Amino acid sequence: MRTTWLKLVLAAASVLFTGSALAGETRARQILDRFEHANQWRDHVMVAAHRAGSLQARKTLFAENSIAALEASIALGAEIVEVDVRRSKDGQFVVMHDSWLDRTTNCRGEVVKRTLAELKTCRLVIEGTGAVTDEPVSTLREMLMATRDRILVNIDNKLDVDSLAGMIAVARDLGMAEQVIVKENLWNPARITAVKAAMGAIGSGFQFMPIIADDAVRDAGFAEKVSGAFSPRAVEMINWRDGAETLTETGGPLFSPRMRAAAIRGDWHIWANTYAIVNKPGGFLAGGRGDELAVFASLPRETYGFWAERGATIIQTDEPKAAIDWLAANGYRVPYSDEARPAEPANTASTASIN
Repeated sequence: MRTTWLKLVLAAASVLFTGSALAGETRARQILDRFEHANQWRDHVMVAAHRAGSLQARKTLFAENSIAALEASIALGAEIVEVDVRRSKDGQFVVMHDSWLDRTTNCRGEVVKRTLAELKTCRLVIEGTGAVTDEPVSTLREMLMATRDRILVNIDNKLDVDSLAGMIAVARDLGMAEQVIVKENLWNPARITAVKAAMGAIGSGFQFMPIIADDAVRDAGFAEKVSGAFSPRAVEMINWRDGAETLTETGGPLFSPRMRAAAIRGDWHIWANTYAIVNKPGGFLAGGRGDELAVFASLPRETYGFWAERGATIIQTDEPKAAIDWLAANGYRVPYSDEARPAEPANTASTASIN
């Protein structure tokens, strides 16, 4: 268990000494401080809610990528919400994981073949129960307006890398680009060069997070090259090698002592995932140590504790409540300032027809 008393004492002393409490800071600003200063917050594990945190309790609570799921994740205390972005027929960015509408809405067909106006007639569906909600498909702008100053947003780009420029433009227009994390997979030096050029063309003021998966990368040396090229604040590590049939004992080649040392030298977070992949049993992505093991086998220590002890300071999960509850109860969460409150949700009704 990680101790938190020293950081709390130092934080209190800092407030008394400087007279500058956190009362004027938004919740997102406090989260961003922890995201941007990994080495100062190694005793705190941040939680990212996958697909807005919708898949809790066997996908029975919320529609995925919904504002309802987002609101629940914020209320739980998650620091990051992950959403998936595609494009409509008329070029508008919409929040949708699949290329087809069939699984997550009451509509049928391909997203890219529907205009935004047509997509707005579709209603999101709670996958586990089949219940049709009153919530329409959201635009990226609407989702960002709902998150502004309350939580960080991790955009999972389902388009080409060049589309990221338009997504960041939406965030910049809202004055919240620094609250947005975009990411791309990296697997060799040529890919590093290509993505670095794309990020350079977009400019600065947002968060870029590399993704490294052990089906292509087998050691921490590559992460050190990535760190040097991008100076990221977090690197997403994906464990593919050990499936749910055999629980990983080490976390795989990327969750190594050398990787933890590289993260400390580079001052970046190790981001681990505990959600399952479609048609793969119980947390395949996490070497068997995923949300199914934590929640339905009642072994959260073998999941969230396992990854935290291997250096993960951000865990992306389909079960944000279970993760936050266990991490907090076992000393892996440092409380945020009681004086700061999340901003009220924005009224997004007037933005339904714009990007």
